[in-house]
Amino acid sequence: MEENSSTGPILLLTQLSRLISRKSTPELLGQTLKELATLSYLRDYREPTQQQLTEGLCIDTNYCVMLLNDLEASGLVERRRDPSDRRRHIVTMTEQGRKALHQAEAAQQTLEDEILGALNAEERSQLAHLLRSAIDGQGAQPPNA
Repeated sequence: MEENSSTGPILLLTQLSRLISRKSTPELLGQTLKELATLSYLRDYREPTQQQLTEGLCIDTNYCVMLLNDLEASGLVERRRDPSDRRRHIVTMTEQGRKALHQAEAAQQTLEDEILGALNAEERSQLAHLLRSAIDGQGAQPPNA
């Protein structure tokens, strides 16, 4: 396919996102991409508040509540009141959630190899770094950052 230099990165990211969404089925991953993102975040940032999770995942507060309701009903996460501020909830991943995350990440790696197969390891690392820099530049900060 010939490269069109007028296609900007936002459009390319949108196309890539659609491709990933189409291929990342719950049947493949064992969960939705949003659930996988949530569990990954909880692994990387232990015991964030529900608000920190909302900000870190760049999602709407109401959607975060619904997402956590589903994950909690599945036994993958737990919410509890923050002892230092009873208005806040702390979110943690359960052991069952850790197992589900491990299985989903194995499937995700296969999918990444398929979708990003034209990139070598260094290019994939650079892509991940550039995307993280773009996200961090928009104010999506991890807890305690």
